[in-house]
Amino acid sequence: MLVSPRGPEPGTIVTGKSFLMRVVDTSVWIEWLVASTLCKRLAREIPENTQCVVPAIVQLELAKWLTREIGEDTADQMIAYTQKCVVVPLDTRVALHAAELHRQYKLATADAVVYATAREFDAELLTCDAHFENLPSVIFIRNEGR
Repeated sequence: MLVSPRGPEPGTIVTGKSFLMRVVDTSVWIEWLVASTLCKRLAREIPENTQCVVPAIVQLELAKWLTREIGEDTADQMIAYTQKCVVVPLDTRVALHAAELHRQYKLATADAVVYATAREFDAELLTCDAHFENLPSVIFIRNEGR
């Protein structure tokens, strides 16, 4: 499905490309949730729900981390929030693109899926993860405290 620049309805599961979209990496959500020193800066960079792309693998990473570190209630609330964004399932097209990006940039599997999702949507990737630093269409925000 082609998504308009305004984005789909919140909670819509989509495939295809769009413009003016931004993938928010797990690292950003975690920094924002724990109210780190980057929280205010990140809050300015996180797009509105209709322009925020959330790969399903980010939901998995958030659920695992939040359940382990903060609690199941917070994990459930965060996953509910991400479902108001543009949720992108892992399909064959994204998987094969991720495999190519893994080879090209030596990314871990989850990172390759996140980056492939961004590339499939012609979207920027917002991240605090140094593995993505200097890659095309990446907004990397370094956490000096780590």
